[in-house]
Amino acid sequence: MEITVTALNWPAVIAGTIAAFALGMVWFSPMLFGKAWSTGSHNIRPPASPPVAAMVVQLIGTFVLALAVGLTETYQAIGAAIAAILAVALIVAGMDLFSQKSGKATLIDASYVVVAGALMILAQGLL
Repeated sequence: MEITVTALNWPAVIAGTIAAFALGMVWFSPMLFGKAWSTGSHNIRPPASPPVAAMVVQLIGTFVLALAVGLTETYQAIGAAIAAILAVALIVAGMDLFSQKSGKATLIDASYVVVAGALMILAQGLL
């Protein structure tokens, strides 16, 4: 089976990327889980200015995951996307536990990946 980028649902890939990135801004803010995440992450404090490099890397990673979801949806293999999302969440959880974050901070990080992935799948279904 040949994979072509023209077969992708690009509006859904872009919408999934934007929705997941925006979710992260709210997810880790004091409005939702930011305080608990900070406490469980060795009391990380927000930097004085936005961490541009971190945000760029996050945006690229979010786009690549949305692209993977789009590819699996295009070729009717959405189960592979679900497996990839869960794998990424477990890898994040393992890294968090290795760095001795609290169970709560680990759950916040890993569940963000799962919810962001769900938004990406939802975008594929709606657009």
